[in-house]
Amino acid sequence: MLYLYAPILILPLFSFNDSYYISFPFKAFTTRWYSELAADPSITSALLVSVQIGLITAALSTALGVLTARALTRQRLRGYRTIVGLIMLPMVIPELIMAVSLLVVLNKASLGLGKWAVVLGHMLVCYPFAVAILMSRFEGFSVLLEEASLDLGATPWQTFWRVVFPLTLPGVVASFLLTFTISFDEFLIAYFLSASEPTLPVYLWGQLRFPKKLPSALALGTLIIACSFVIVALAEWLRRRHANPE
Repeated sequence: MLYLYAPILILPLFSFNDSYYISFPFKAFTTRWYSELAADPSITSALLVSVQIGLITAALSTALGVLTARALTRQRLRGYRTIVGLIMLPMVIPELIMAVSLLVVLNKASLGLGKWAVVLGHMLVCYPFAVAILMSRFEGFSVLLEEASLDLGATPWQTFWRVVFPLTLPGVVASFLLTFTISFDEFLIAYFLSASEPTLPVYLWGQLRFPKKLPSALALGTLIIACSFVIVALAEWLRRRHANPE
């Protein structure tokens, strides 16, 4: 366990060291690297790009995840296992393979690179997670609740918004938060497809080439880890808290 988490613990530790180099003993305690982050417009620009891509990816992945999960759990589909397997396939395909494949396809189709190319790539990664979370949510309550609503005169649309959606809302929120975090932290696909507007992880990678930028990169990495941990913890708490709606 120490071997796995030691690098994550060391990262914030050295982000408070008043030195350009990672070494013991500490030169002095400082927070100036964090202050420099706020004053750097390139970091703000990369942050906005990552947030925009993350929000769009999370919204689209979750919306498609709701439709897919509902179909898989409420309809008797032929080849159910095959369909689920194909949906989950991107979870086991190396991201490098997906990134290079998308780069080739987009170039051949003359679609260009940029934010929407990154969103497309991130959706391939995030969509299976959204489906997995939402399938467990749909399986957590009985279809009899929907049938009762229809028997009482509600339309399918009213049943979805007044019965199904409130019951699945915690799963929807959990899916949105988790897919946003995955998109926000993703590096390889963004590196290949982001063109002239780098995301925050791509920007961070670029700063590591310059020794004097290392402390600021450590501070930025610490903030990314902290935000990701909080969002994932919140998503998991929501998923567990409402695991049994009935």
